[in-house]
Amino acid sequence: MTTLTDFPSPSLIALTSIELEVYEVGRENKGNPIVLCHGWPEHAYSWRHQMPALAAAGYHVIVPNQRGYGNSSRPEDVTEYDIARLTGDLAALLDHFGYDDAVFVGHDWGANVVWSMALLHPNRVKKIINLALPYQARTPMPWIEFMETLLGADNYFVHFNHKPGVADAVFDKNARQFLSNLFRKNLPALPPEPGMMMINLAQAEEPLGEPVMSDAELDVFVASFEATGFTGSINWYRNIDRNWHLLADADPIVRQPALMIYGTQDMIPPSENLADFVPHVEVVNLESGHWIQQEKPQETTDAILGWLSLDLAA
Repeated sequence: MTTLTDFPSPSLIALTSIELEVYEVGRENKGNPIVLCHGWPEHAYSWRHQMPALAAAGYHVIVPNQRGYGNSSRPEDVTEYDIARLTGDLAALLDHFGYDDAVFVGHDWGANVVWSMALLHPNRVKKIINLALPYQARTPMPWIEFMETLLGADNYFVHFNHKPGVADAVFDKNARQFLSNLFRKNLPALPPEPGMMMINLAQAEEPLGEPVMSDAELDVFVASFEATGFTGSINWYRNIDRNWHLLADADPIVRQPALMIYGTQDMIPPSENLADFVPHVEVVNLESGHWIQQEKPQETTDAILGWLSLDLAA
């Protein structure tokens, strides 16, 4: 078990217009960078299990709390969280360290940023490893409209956009209960409840399944969100349609070597056409729910290092 006291101390790095809180290990491996990008509602700490092994394998491991999270900047303007800015932060982070490109690893929303990094800054991306969220092809209509048509107004992506501030207030009031109920594994197969899933989770007094992490590890996430609130992180969702427009002219094909790691118990389904958009992709399936690198830390680390070594040998 890794608590924050065992975790590396962060640096606050000033970029063009914001600051990012960044955790590093393996600085002695300068010249061989790997950047790990967390999802929602997470923290750089979600990569705690993989960081030492990646450093031992010869990587300079760079793990930011992305904008809206932790002690990184949290701009008030919603449009400050669009995909151009999120990927721009990662490009600026490479500039700070003097790197032309890096291996990028993402989970959940972090995976979306990494896929988009390959579209908007292709020369900065050497290889891609993404967990949970496969490449999302651009839909014929803007994404939120598409999701509402397909999944209804209570879908949390739709709700975040159409009822700004409502979910934020519920999560802020129930931060520990929400995160404790969310970070679960081995969930029973049950039909969805009526209402907005994430608000239901925040208000549920009895969690389902088993905890993904210890209470001490959960404390790290809880302390971070109790300090910042959830609005900055939810603002990523409030730019989904803006991102749809920003990506309109981007080449939709990801040309870098890529590894996609799915959790077989994740509610996010595998992509049926991943190789059409990511032609150099390999796929690994782990018996896991959504929180793959925390649920199956050793298996995730082994899959990452195994693929990196095989890809390097090729």
